[in-house]
Amino acid sequence: MFRNVQDFLQTWKAESQSTLRVFGALSDGSLSQSVGPGAYTIGSLAGHIIGSIAKIPAHAGLLPMPAAFPELASVGAIVAAYEHNATQVAEAVTEKWSDAQLGDEIPIFGRTLRKGVVLAMLISHQAHHRAQMTVLMRQAGLKVPGVYGPSQSDLAAKV
Repeated sequence: MFRNVQDFLQTWKAESQSTLRVFGALSDGSLSQSVGPGAYTIGSLAGHIIGSIAKIPAHAGLLPMPAAFPELASVGAIVAAYEHNATQVAEAVTEKWSDAQLGDEIPIFGRTLRKGVVLAMLISHQAHHRAQMTVLMRQAGLKVPGVYGPSQSDLAAKV
């Protein structure tokens, strides 16, 4: 749980940069990679991450509810949409929630959670799907950038 806005903003900036590094390692041709029929593709995971960083804050009252998010056809479009939504999140938290309010409880997703927990959930949700994406990236033959330390691709490049 975040207890102050500045800690969230610092973490959000680092997590957003990590997500952008992963998105930047994609190719347009890799966006259809999946583990099998009916499963997430790299492109649909990217769309889900982009959509959820708007929808979770919308459910918490920080942002207006976004329209359905289409699957984007290029890495450039994915990066631009993500940057836009990530910036909106940071601005909304800065403008609408104070440190004192992060302990306030709000109804969200059929439960009651503290605002600081919702912010932590936003980051965890993004990291979860970003990790799923890296598995698909390896299957697509892409180099996976390090997120919380060097990746296997990073280490292999140093040998």
